[in-house]
Amino acid sequence: MISNYLKKISIINYKNIVDKEYNLDPKINCFVGNNGVGKTNILDSIYHLALGKSYFNLRNDQLINKNEDFMVIDGLFDLNGKKENIICSIKRGDKKNLKRNGKTYKKFSNHIGLIPVVLISPYDNDLINEGSSERRKFIDSIISQNNKEYLINLIAYSRVIQNRNSLLKQYNKSVDFDLDTIKIYDDQIIKLSEPIFMARKNFFNDFKDLVIEKYDQISENQEKISIEYKSDLFDSEIKNLIENSFQKDVILQYTSSGIHKDDFIFNLDGSRIKKFGSQGQQKSFLIALKLAQFEYLKNKTGNSPILLLDDIFDKLDLIRVKRIVEIVNSTNFGQLFLSDTDRERIEKVLSSLNLSSKIFDV
Repeated sequence: MISNYLKKISIINYKNIVDKEYNLDPKINCFVGNNGVGKTNILDSIYHLALGKSYFNLRNDQLINKNEDFMVIDGLFDLNGKKENIICSIKRGDKKNLKRNGKTYKKFSNHIGLIPVVLISPYDNDLINEGSSERRKFIDSIISQNNKEYLINLIAYSRVIQNRNSLLKQYNKSVDFDLDTIKIYDDQIIKLSEPIFMARKNFFNDFKDLVIEKYDQISENQEKISIEYKSDLFDSEIKNLIENSFQKDVILQYTSSGIHKDDFIFNLDGSRIKKFGSQGQQKSFLIALKLAQFEYLKNKTGNSPILLLDDIFDKLDLIRVKRIVEIVNSTNFGQLFLSDTDRERIEKVLSSLNLSSKIFDV
């Protein structure tokens, strides 16, 4: 198994980090400190270098320290035995710039997949508590790290939907409404929908079993979970969906049917985990999702993703913490980053892993 790892990172004016530089261990790195000191932002800066964006979908101006006019994240990676320098920078008011070994990317999508990464964060609760768009983004991010064609189709599909929705908003305001252009958008939606749907369906067939396996390990088979993939395309061909929903779309002024409405339903013992799962059960489920993501990407790419664990041990009992550490250790992970407020807890975790490591006080 090939491992990617980050050798060194320099962070300047990224969110609340003014100027930090870390020489990193190839296996385990821990950032310890009180809440609000920037531990999450350090992990997010690593995620940013890997995927060209913040995990938290912030605007460019929100990524720059409020007292500064620019930010820079500079990382030196070892990828398959080759040194790779990735630099992400933003000047306030300008577009983001992403470089690989001094060469600027024309399309950020060309960077996706170079550095597989998985981040487990307290903010993952949105996957359970928020709407379907959060779950689609999660699934799309996994598939896109391993499937360039999927990412290209997804970007094109999103653009077509935006354009079609903009046109629908003009329907009742214009006597010269452009039905010919709507037809062009419909044809593009029909063309792009099937490959995206098939990629999601094939992914789901592999992924759901991994999630169940990881949850069983964390809970020691005390509860049973399941995941359902819901899509309009299971019930009807996309051509019929688009044609039959046109009048409804005109009234709503947006495209109401299609793969952009897909959802993934999370159940615990046959009921929605959002309503009936305890805090600990929901957190265990989210960690199982992310460990399954790690396993899936490792299996598909032959590469161990960089694994970022942001304050995941809070609100978990010691038994579940121990099980998670054992699972992580058994996954043959490449490079691991941890953040926590409790140094003693981190030291116990490290002693159980018994691998080379560094602890940084933040």
